[in-house]
Amino acid sequence: MNFQDQIRYRLQQLNSAEKLILINVACFVLPLFLKTIFYLFNIPFGVFISWFELSSDWSEFLFKPWSLVTYSFLHSGFFHLFWNMYLLFFASRIFLNLFPVRTFFNVYFLGVIFGGLTFLLSYSLFPAFQNSSPVMIGASAGVMAVFIFISTYSPDLEVRLILFNVKLRYLGLAFVLLDVIQIPYGNAGGHLAHLGGAALGFFYVQRLSKGVDIGLPFESFASRVMGMFKQGNNLKTVYKKKTSNSSTQKASTNDVDQKMIDAILDKISKSGYESLTKKEKEFLFQAGKNK
Repeated sequence: MNFQDQIRYRLQQLNSAEKLILINVACFVLPLFLKTIFYLFNIPFGVFISWFELSSDWSEFLFKPWSLVTYSFLHSGFFHLFWNMYLLFFASRIFLNLFPVRTFFNVYFLGVIFGGLTFLLSYSLFPAFQNSSPVMIGASAGVMAVFIFISTYSPDLEVRLILFNVKLRYLGLAFVLLDVIQIPYGNAGGHLAHLGGAALGFFYVQRLSKGVDIGLPFESFASRVMGMFKQGNNLKTVYKKKTSNSSTQKASTNDVDQKMIDAILDKISKSGYESLTKKEKEFLFQAGKNK
């Protein structure tokens, strides 16, 4: 196996959240090299990167609406990236053991979008922000949405925090309160965006508990947008494939697995994650890796 095959194999072993983390890392490293090239050719790098930052000026935002998502792939420094990706990795491991990948991406990107809109509205509504028009970057709003979602869904789940265990409900509350009290001390727009992402995560769980998945319209829209970039989307060969015994058995196995997952999720909703047996936790973990 050559080096390229090894890299391809390693990438295939990553779950969806880890691939998202890798994309964020790539989007941090690539501009460092681009900045050098721009410098050598005496091209203003700030003008280029501003196309992807989210501006608090509505007129500028309407000119580049894609920045409502692209801002989340940019970070101001190594530690800004590191802590966001560390928290995303931690929260996603729990999330993907309980929910499918599509729900993870719905929560994450809706958190990004809602956090961005909170940032925009804050600089239009609050007098403290008059005569200022900063820009925002970072994945924090999406990360907060994922973390608060899982903290709300499994509030009594205990995690190890240095020397002692703490329930997710208290950890989530601490993150929210820290953002609230830090607003007057700098990066006010960023902290408000975090709160917007947190609100989305909390609201998503509340609606999901009532049988309403608020992420489905976004998922449908994203699927249509991605479909526009697929070559030959309108030229499809349709054929009927005979169902083999092996495929029938596989479908039957998937049905059984889904029933087991549903039963485990019901148990978690009633008694919490810690009520699961070791075998149930291992089954849920493997199911999450295979999604």
